[in-house]
Amino acid sequence: MLELNDIHNYLEKHMSQERYMHSINVANIACSFAKHYGIDEGRAKLAGLIHDCAKEEKYDNLVYYARNCGFSIDQESFEIPQVLHGPASAYIARRVLGVEDEEILLSIRYHVTGRENMTFMEKIIYVADYIEPSRKFQGIEKVRTTAYENIDKALLIALDQTIMYIIERKGLLHHDTVNARNYLIKNS
Repeated sequence: MLELNDIHNYLEKHMSQERYMHSINVANIACSFAKHYGIDEGRAKLAGLIHDCAKEEKYDNLVYYARNCGFSIDQESFEIPQVLHGPASAYIARRVLGVEDEEILLSIRYHVTGRENMTFMEKIIYVADYIEPSRKFQGIEKVRTTAYENIDKALLIALDQTIMYIIERKGLLHHDTVNARNYLIKNS
């Protein structure tokens, strides 16, 4: 894996300043969650830092990276282009940045949609991305406060809000998002 300084250099070259700052904020929140919940802070911080490393890539690159990320990608993902940067970022993390930790790669892969039976790392990256300080919308404060009480409850609130947002805009819901929510409901 590249050294942390080299990863920062890569991100600074391949992201807008705004996206880079967002990634640093997500990394810091993920690290804070990890410390709070007693999991590896360094791994959480790394996952948060690189979760959006393909977000600003051209569509053709996103498609190529997603198809070659090493995880299965269904056709539905190509019909909802907003979700492609998750698997595409996992591709860059693995192939360019040299990340081999599957849990980190999965947390990057699913940080946009979530999925059924998410790992704890996946949950904290999803929620950290959702509550990052630049995000301002109705209901976010509830997720921010709940996240340090119960990550599953915070995730469920975030998923509910995301689903409602997409429905209100007549957008397509990815089945992984629905499955993530349903799994949490059934298993809480």
